[in-house]
Amino acid sequence: MRLGTSSPLNHASAEEWAKNQVALGCKAVVFPLSSDDPEEKIQEYVECAKANDLLIAEVGIWRNAMSLDSKDREKQRDYCVNQLKLADRINARCAVNVAGAMGPRWDGHYKENFTKETRAEIVKMVQEIIDRAEVTNTYFTLEPMPWMIPTGPEDYVRLFEEVNRDRFAAHMDIINMTNSFERYYQAEAFVDRCKDLLGNKIRSCHIKDSHLKEEYTFQLEECAPGKGEYPLRYYVQTMNSIDPDMPVILEHLNSDEEYIYYMNYLKEELHGIQ
Repeated sequence: MRLGTSSPLNHASAEEWAKNQVALGCKAVVFPLSSDDPEEKIQEYVECAKANDLLIAEVGIWRNAMSLDSKDREKQRDYCVNQLKLADRINARCAVNVAGAMGPRWDGHYKENFTKETRAEIVKMVQEIIDRAEVTNTYFTLEPMPWMIPTGPEDYVRLFEEVNRDRFAAHMDIINMTNSFERYYQAEAFVDRCKDLLGNKIRSCHIKDSHLKEEYTFQLEECAPGKGEYPLRYYVQTMNSIDPDMPVILEHLNSDEEYIYYMNYLKEELHGIQ
């Protein structure tokens, strides 16, 4: 297990960035630059990561490659390709995006996200990005979401078969896939199912927590680690059993202070997992 955060923390140089990550106890990082940055600067960050034994877990994309506007869709797919190429150049474990949304919000929930036509277009989109990028050192992944495919491990396996590309792999966000009372109350069994079905296809993991609210109807709320009820230690132990270098990335906090606080919480909570 290699813990990290999605925050680059406040820094003024690549050297300070790496120093701050190590001081926090990070052994994995989300790459803080994009393909739009100068190559010299990119290489400076890569070298600092390598010198400090910081595994580059992910290159983020976070764009709607399924945009309903054809010009915007083309622009976002070009960005996806460039980010995947960047991940390949710097030997990141993966580049990660969501499948995309069929509405104005880039990661929004829409009925049209689940039509046969949308699924077929998502398959073509993933194939196009991988084929154009021609990567050999990294993988393209889709983060599972509560309201767009893939919503669970079975759906991911089906997507692997449909896409049929060696450089398509899995990204694990167990909280995003916890979207029912079965997965919430039988969390350990669900973690096991993810391991059994996805196994060494998993390239990187996110970590946060989930809280079931008392109000009607069924409402799950994403929250910081320790503020919910999810068996996070079991989750990380299971991911670690797949790969002892598995990145586990803390995300969706609001400030560097919060990242520092909850990273320290995780280090205590997950102590002894090797």
